[in-house]
Amino acid sequence: MALLSVNVDHVATLRQARGIDEPDPVWAAVLAEKAGADGIIVHLREDRRHIQDRDLQVLRQVVKGRLNMELAATEEMVGIAAQVRPDRCTLVPEKRQELTTEGGLDVAGSLERIKDTVERLREADIEVSLFIDPASEQIKAAHNCKAQVVELHTGAYCDAREGKERRRLLSALEDSARLARRLGLTVAAGHGLNLRNIGPLLGFPEIVEYSIGHSIVSRALFVGFEQAVAEMLALVRGAATQRPSEAPQRRL
Repeated sequence: MALLSVNVDHVATLRQARGIDEPDPVWAAVLAEKAGADGIIVHLREDRRHIQDRDLQVLRQVVKGRLNMELAATEEMVGIAAQVRPDRCTLVPEKRQELTTEGGLDVAGSLERIKDTVERLREADIEVSLFIDPASEQIKAAHNCKAQVVELHTGAYCDAREGKERRRLLSALEDSARLARRLGLTVAAGHGLNLRNIGPLLGFPEIVEYSIGHSIVSRALFVGFEQAVAEMLALVRGAATQRPSEAPQRRL
């Protein structure tokens, strides 16, 4: 049975738009776990555009399942992670000007730096995941860095239109998941996944966890946070034979 981790960053994005104290991403995490989510994800960015340091600290006290902190491989963030001690740290690329993470971490191109960061986090007894593009060289590099988990970047697949290119991208995800599993890595997937496009990925047994945020937060505006999480959880766990009737329909 696959797991679902819910990213609550964009609850904080809405809060920061007004610079006040609501909506609270901690409360969103509580509702997500109440609905059955297996884990909570937050990305503490250098520019603090959404999640704040206090959010991370409070979440460490509140979250009952796995707390996954996404972070750039910087001295500041590694220091914060070592202090807060989330259950998992996921290293991601980060640029100030980007709207959201634009691609996977180039582990192969910065092997020694990433290897050192992974070692430091593991010494703090934190499980380490690397957010990477579905490419064999990146998976092999992640294995060489002694990461325990890889999260495959699904953004290109999710953005592609139906047709040959989308099928190629889906095949690349499948091949990458198989390679990562053969190398002993736990395989997760995330970025851009929603009720309409996640279906084909659910047929890949090597992927054991899905990281989903924006689509759940967006749907929660119309059906509530618990319901939005429950709908996605039903698909991920194979409990639903069809999409929820309220969900927009579009051919894949």
